[in-house]
Amino acid sequence: MRKQNTGALQQMEGQKEKVGNNELKALGINDIEILVNFSRVANGLLKHGVMDKANILANLEALIDDPMPYALKKGGKFKNLAEDVIALRREGKFVKQERSNFKLKEEIAEFPVWGLENIEVGALTQMRTAIQLPIAVAGALMPDAHQGYGLPIGGVLATTANTIIPFAVGVDIACRMCLSIFDLPAEAVDTEKDKLKNILVDNTYFGMGCTTKSYFDSSLFDSKTWGETKLIRSLKDKAYAQLGTSGTGNHFVEWGEFDLAEGALADIPAGKYLALLSHSGSRGFGGTIADYYSKIAMTKTKLPAEAKHLAWLDLDKDEGQEYWIAMNLAGEYASANHHEIHNKIARALGVKPISMIENHHNFAWKEHLADGTEVMVHRKGATPAGEGVLGIIPGSMSTPGFLVRGKGDAASINSASHGAGRAMSRSAAFKTLDKAAIAANLVDKRITLMGSDVDEAPMAYKDIHTVMAAQNDLVEVLAKFEPRIVRMADAREKPED
Repeated sequence: MRKQNTGALQQMEGQKEKVGNNELKALGINDIEILVNFSRVANGLLKHGVMDKANILANLEALIDDPMPYALKKGGKFKNLAEDVIALRREGKFVKQERSNFKLKEEIAEFPVWGLENIEVGALTQMRTAIQLPIAVAGALMPDAHQGYGLPIGGVLATTANTIIPFAVGVDIACRMCLSIFDLPAEAVDTEKDKLKNILVDNTYFGMGCTTKSYFDSSLFDSKTWGETKLIRSLKDKAYAQLGTSGTGNHFVEWGEFDLAEGALADIPAGKYLALLSHSGSRGFGGTIADYYSKIAMTKTKLPAEAKHLAWLDLDKDEGQEYWIAMNLAGEYASANHHEIHNKIARALGVKPISMIENHHNFAWKEHLADGTEVMVHRKGATPAGEGVLGIIPGSMSTPGFLVRGKGDAASINSASHGAGRAMSRSAAFKTLDKAAIAANLVDKRITLMGSDVDEAPMAYKDIHTVMAAQNDLVEVLAKFEPRIVRMADAREKPED
């Protein structure tokens, strides 16, 4: 597929997208004359590509709250509007209409917590706030949980079916695991070490802005969904350039020893196999989508300060539908990224995998609770674990990951942990962990590491065995994956997760 030039198309599309009167009224603007002036300025900026819709609405909201800073700014895009608002208020002709603010529920519903003894207070507090949202139906906290933005990492939140919370999905939309099992002996990680290491070097790409120039399969970009919204269209070229690449932070591609239990998978005999495991998401495409719609959500849904990052979008409105379309496309794109990596590596290896297993753990799904209630289930750093559903829960660069089968536990909202979970922040890791001790640990575990830094050291994570023991009622362990040859972003790369 040829890369498309969308520059001219983007200019044309700027004329099609509009800041609607209902969106302006939601900011508290009801006077017809003022509404017309705001609409003219907002849509003029949008048409000429001066500012995107989310930033326009955010600026208008701030202007209505306090117009003086905008009036004082020479040459500012909103200066005339601000001066008009100030003049009208002096004449008593423009009284700011209060926007509808949402209050949290006074009664706090109980929510189950797995591995409570190893979960920080901040994560518990965030989950407690989330369950108080007026749209919250149910929640659960996984044993790898730690504090994040809005919903904690490891948090599961079911909301009313027509609502979706961008920050409860996560910034790296559709961050995902993918496992390829090869019909080769696990000992290959030692006997073919140099070959496997070189294959990783030649076929994986890490970093915030990294791109590739050749593709195994770019057919996803033939999908009509890439033309659904202006924002998606504007990001298509970037997404195409980053297809088959990985991010920074805890994203990895690694070879390992895969130990499969008797009868675990119907089509693969028990035994030890060579396997490839990868962890990454939707790259810059998903990150931009998350940032754009999070701003819109926080503009439209006013919540108390402690809950502001849990602002939601309504699926019955345009912005909610746009986010839903973009999020699902990010899911397809994240999967395509992993397939691109695994297919290129399999081709270089000269052996096709006998099985490929994958799952999202930053996503939202329309599902039903045990009582039949239709809900939107947000899993932010949580693995789907419905009855019979396969999933992958990694450890760290020197501790095992696990192939699991969900037990369909209703209390957990059919979920499990997405990994070991951080035991300390990145900054704490840099301050407290000893590089010599980290190096000794990698030698002891026979790990060949390319890239990474102190903040991703095994000691920065919780004990994966403790985490798995805490969720015996959520998943059945089918196989263990021991990492041996690990590729991550270089230390100089700033983490994205």
